[in-house]
Amino acid sequence: MAVALSTLVEEADRYLGSSRIADYCPNGLQVEGRPQVMRIVSGVTASQALLDAAVEAKADLVLVHHGYFWKGENPCITGMKQRRLKTLLKHDISLLAYHLPLDLHPEVGNNVQLARQLEITVEGPLDPENPKVVGLVGSLSEPMTARDFARRVQEAMGREPLLIEGSEMIRRVGWCTGGGQGYIDQAVQAGVDLYLSGEASEQTFHSARENDISFIAAGHHATERYGVQALGDYLARRFALEHLFIDCPNPI
Repeated sequence: MAVALSTLVEEADRYLGSSRIADYCPNGLQVEGRPQVMRIVSGVTASQALLDAAVEAKADLVLVHHGYFWKGENPCITGMKQRRLKTLLKHDISLLAYHLPLDLHPEVGNNVQLARQLEITVEGPLDPENPKVVGLVGSLSEPMTARDFARRVQEAMGREPLLIEGSEMIRRVGWCTGGGQGYIDQAVQAGVDLYLSGEASEQTFHSARENDISFIAAGHHATERYGVQALGDYLARRFALEHLFIDCPNPI
C-alpha cells in the first residue's frame, strides 16, 4: 500500500508533538520527494552512506534522527551538503528528520527505547524542574556492580563502552542518549549511582570521580539507534508500509 507523503508527515508531527518543542534544527519534512510513500528507510544520521543505501533499497522516504539545516551552520549548498541533497533530489526521495522530539517521546523516544534495551525501569525525568534536560532516571530490578552493568551495555550496544567506576553498587541510573554528558551534574543531584550517555568530555571524568558515581559513555550513534527504528515501525504499522532500518556503523 501507499500513503500520501503529506498524510505521513502530518501523523509523524502529531505523534511526536514536534511543533511544541524548540530545537536546533527544523523537525519534520526537510526535503520533499515523491508524493506517495510505500517504503521507508530509517537510520540515525542522513549521511551519504545512508542515502546511497536508501537509493539501493528503492526507498521513497528516509527517516532519521540527525538531519540537516542546523542552527549556525553554513547555509551554502556546497561540498558534502550539495552531494547529499543532490542524491535525494535526483532520486525523488523525501527526508524526514526529528531531533529533540525523538529524544523526548515517551514511547518511541531514544531514551525510553534505550531503557528497554538495558532493562531499566523508567521513573521520571532526570531534572523535573528543567524540561530542557531530556535525560531520564530509573532503576534496575537488582543491584549490580558497575562492571556487570557495563557488560550489559556492551552486549546490547555491540561495542565496549568507556567505564569510569565509582565505589557503589548500581541500582539507580540516570541517562541521556547521544551528547548528553553535560547532564552529569543533574544526575549527581538526582542521587544516581551511575550516569550513562553517548559521549564523554574531559571534565566528565572529574565530575564522576569527585562525586563518586560511575559513568558510562556508550557511543553517540550506538545509543541513538533505537528511537528512529521504533518510529519507523510505528509509521509502517499505521499505514501498512515497508520499513527497513539501515545501520551505518559509526564508532563515535
